[in-house]
Amino acid sequence: MKSEDPKIAIIGAGIAGLSCANHLAEKDITATVFEKSKGVGGRTSTRRVDPNLSFDHGAQYFTVRNPILQSFVNTWENWGVVSEWKGRIVKLNNKEITGTEIIPRYVGTPGMTAMAADLAKDLEIMRETKIIEVKYSSNQWILKDETGVAYNGFNHLIVALPAPQTAELLANHAIGKIASSTPMAPCWAVLVGFEKKLDVPWDGAFIHDSALSWVARNSSKPGRDATKDCWVLHANAEWSTKHLEDAPESVISKLLEAYASAIGENLPAQIYKTAHRWRYSIGGSFINPRDLHDESIGLTICGDWVNGGRFEGAFLSGITAAESILKKAIY
Repeated sequence: MKSEDPKIAIIGAGIAGLSCANHLAEKDITATVFEKSKGVGGRTSTRRVDPNLSFDHGAQYFTVRNPILQSFVNTWENWGVVSEWKGRIVKLNNKEITGTEIIPRYVGTPGMTAMAADLAKDLEIMRETKIIEVKYSSNQWILKDETGVAYNGFNHLIVALPAPQTAELLANHAIGKIASSTPMAPCWAVLVGFEKKLDVPWDGAFIHDSALSWVARNSSKPGRDATKDCWVLHANAEWSTKHLEDAPESVISKLLEAYASAIGENLPAQIYKTAHRWRYSIGGSFINPRDLHDESIGLTICGDWVNGGRFEGAFLSGITAAESILKKAIY
């Protein structure tokens, strides 16, 4: 028989947290998701400036290897939530262009937030609620937000945050040491709209020997307005770390200059440009799921950083976290 449904708190409404809550909901178990921001999805983010200008400034695309995620993708494609991005992706090294592995690359439509929006649509999410303290006492978890409001009565807590934030929140718990030993590097992103189309033979490029690691013509992705030439530039981890506290205006100037240098020609005039700093972006390893779950106090951690650092890793990590609860909650 089924035991009494647990009361579950999930901190973080990125892909891992949403995947976890969604998987629990499929088994008729409701979790309360706490998210510090207005939106959901974490780094699967889209900046919409106007109907003609939009930028996926975090995750650029995702690939699929696992049949569980592939099943979701098949459904999402049928629903118009995702589409395959068939743009030309290359490697650029000292102005020499080489090809990349030809694999399906998927994007959300009309933006990278689409998958998170679908996962979140039937969930209980407390937005703009930043949890700053958690405490396990008398067989329950008590959460406190930055305004001092306490939320109690949870018998299971799932932390689905980047490693540094997880380490800070769980500093008094042994399981938090895993997060503190997992470094994550920052990434500066520049979002730029050009007055005329940039004449390059690619839609996305992995760049070597440059401050940049990746550039993408966002307007080449399916579901985007193609009347404006919108680009996203990502700096590499080393450069982003070195320039972490630089003013956004300086970052924009330096990374546009780096792109011009990488292609060996001047860039067109810009009609829009801004920068976004992802403080916790790059990094991740593969950690045994057993080490991420402490059944004695009902504590689990998940996220892309525990499972390879990619969209698929985040999605599957959330499902694994949910399964750790379901095994205890059912029968």
